[in-house]
Amino acid sequence: MKKFFLIWTVCLLSGMVAVAQDYEDEPQMRTVFSGPEVSSLGGYGALDVGYTSIDGLDALLLGARGAVVVNHSLALGLGGKAFISQTVYDSYLQNDYEYIGGYGGFIFEPIIKWDQPVHLSIPVLIGAGGIGYLRHWGDYENDFEDEYSDEDSYAFFVLEPGVEVEFNLVSWMRVAVYGSYRLTSNVKLDYKDAVTDVNAPSSIASPDLLRGFNAGLIFKFGKF
Repeated sequence: MKKFFLIWTVCLLSGMVAVAQDYEDEPQMRTVFSGPEVSSLGGYGALDVGYTSIDGLDALLLGARGAVVVNHSLALGLGGKAFISQTVYDSYLQNDYEYIGGYGGFIFEPIIKWDQPVHLSIPVLIGAGGIGYLRHWGDYENDFEDEYSDEDSYAFFVLEPGVEVEFNLVSWMRVAVYGSYRLTSNVKLDYKDAVTDVNAPSSIASPDLLRGFNAGLIFKFGKF
């Protein structure tokens, strides 16, 4: 993890230098399939899909983002992600359970060498979210009012730095491969008193269950 933050810090500093240079000299953007285009103020909307791990379980990430792009080199906006882990059998509760939740917040994103067909961006998300430990929906019977409840839930703060390799497909569309690391405050998920097994631990998972790497694809549409 230390190596990741060292690499990410170097990339962030490079991005800040690139932003400063772009304000001084405005080159023509080149794309894979179209000609040049220059704008000083734009914006984009994005959808992403990715993979992560929660408490050692594989999990699906789905996200959305909207941002204003200043001088082609800096994006500022809001975004968030929802997640759901694979189902696991809980021997204490004697049913299948999964982690479900999401988080979102402010996004700061330097863009390095935006005019090149392939380039880097360095998004940082700062915000908050929540997670619940829910009984798998496929196990519900007809009594939804009694059964549709989580064993426990918790709110958390999040800081997620990342790196994206972007491809300028056309002037209004970019596709990126991303990797990021999710840092969160401690999460406290506990079993309720209704657990029948006297040997059940008090905590469902360790406090750092949400900290870990993410990877995936993001599709951006707008004026860059």
